[in-house]
Amino acid sequence: MRVTQSMLSNNMLRNLTSSYSKMGKLNDQLTTGKKVNRPSDDPVVAMRGLNYRMQVDKVAQYQRNIGEVNNWLDSTDDALDKVGQALHRTKELVTNAANTGAMTDSDREKIKSELDQLRQQIQDTANTKVGDKYIFSGTKTGSALYDKTLVDDGNGNMVEKGYPEISTDTDPAGALTAFESDVNINVFDGVQLNVNSTSAKLFKDIEAMFKSFDDPSVDFGEAIGKVDGMMDDLLTERADVGARQNRAELMDDRLETQEGISKKQMSLNEDIDYEKVITEMISQESVHRAALSVGARIIQPSLVDFLR
Repeated sequence: MRVTQSMLSNNMLRNLTSSYSKMGKLNDQLTTGKKVNRPSDDPVVAMRGLNYRMQVDKVAQYQRNIGEVNNWLDSTDDALDKVGQALHRTKELVTNAANTGAMTDSDREKIKSELDQLRQQIQDTANTKVGDKYIFSGTKTGSALYDKTLVDDGNGNMVEKGYPEISTDTDPAGALTAFESDVNINVFDGVQLNVNSTSAKLFKDIEAMFKSFDDPSVDFGEAIGKVDGMMDDLLTERADVGARQNRAELMDDRLETQEGISKKQMSLNEDIDYEKVITEMISQESVHRAALSVGARIIQPSLVDFLR
């Protein structure tokens, strides 16, 4: 086969173009720090990169969810703590009122007045919110647990609507009202954490206890036992919240570990080895210079060069 000057020139240009392309790719890798800057560079690496990136984003979303879980549980624990403080003060007052020898009727009226204030404080605590959501209202997070709307009690008296109707012990299994239903938040694949405290029954029982103090014939000696019972129920509720807080911390640690694993895999898949790429770049530059040098020798002088 006859090799012409044009064939040599075309081959040289094609080789130089290929060399420039390789150096351009290596330069892009050094600039971005990534093996792949477009899917065509390596479709397999690009697809794996999408999967790893989705996993990292998913973990980040779960971590945000854990933050919301902690917000709910911390707010719940704080609110129940305030209820506990109110009950402690209630026990002190009831104990004093039970001392028939030292208390006058006037003193007991003053105690009842303070008990009423404690009752209202607990009602306000029952309507604690996180953001725009009521944390003690079950899945009815847009409705206050204690409704202060005035309604007719049937005797011509306007009274606050109060706490909602809830299920009773005679209800069939699972017949819970929305105010007693759990609010769950996803914290991992297939894992949910209950973030609310379904304390509607507890608050209603506390309300009933305070109402009994309004009875003129109330026995404050017996009332001490009622307060102790409410405090025990409250401690049980707080213990449950504390257990869920501990689990949330464990899930947070697990997500941090998962985040590290996902980012490591993504880095191994996408990030370049700078030493290797720099070495390849230097080698390619040497090859390119050699190609330019050889090309200059291949292209022979033409007649025009002798007519200068």
